[in-house]
Amino acid sequence: MPITSLDQLDLSKQYSYADYLTWRLQERIELIRGYIRKMSPAPSRRHQMLLGNFHLPVKSYFRHQPCQVFLAPFDVRLPRKHKITNHDITTVVQPDLCVICDPTKLDDAGCVGAPDWVIEILSKGNTKKEMREKFDAYEEAGVREYWVVQPEYDNILVYVLDKQGHYEARPTLDAGDEAVYPHIFPELIFSLTEVFEE
Repeated sequence: MPITSLDQLDLSKQYSYADYLTWRLQERIELIRGYIRKMSPAPSRRHQMLLGNFHLPVKSYFRHQPCQVFLAPFDVRLPRKHKITNHDITTVVQPDLCVICDPTKLDDAGCVGAPDWVIEILSKGNTKKEMREKFDAYEEAGVREYWVVQPEYDNILVYVLDKQGHYEARPTLDAGDEAVYPHIFPELIFSLTEVFEE
């Protein structure tokens, strides 16, 4: 019998990407270390506006470069070291926006391995536990730069992977900042005034 609803699954159990592929759920979910995490059924208008405002300068910058830009829903599988089969992979996320510069990580199902840059826009339904789990998953997988957009405060928390593989917090970016850029792509300069503009 096909799995079409979360009610058919044990949310206290761990699952793999192989399990995830068999489900035909109406709900949007992610897997973090095998545990199901529900996603908002429909992001808010402001969430989608911010995502579009980030996408425009980022997509434009990478238009003639090898890096590719993807928006959710887009499956990013984060395998642990040397475990890359569908049965081994237990973390599948859908970042709001991600940039991937290594074309060998891309396949028809999405991405296998860490994107270079991830932007997540918080929604009211996001919990501290969920954000901590995702932070840890991105750090462990080696996502080089991770931005957490906080619409409630019109700011962005910035984390950059150091040489030891740990996230280092950088100064918070605010809505009025006119010239911001990701540390790993310093020539990609854009205005947060425009991004946060209603």
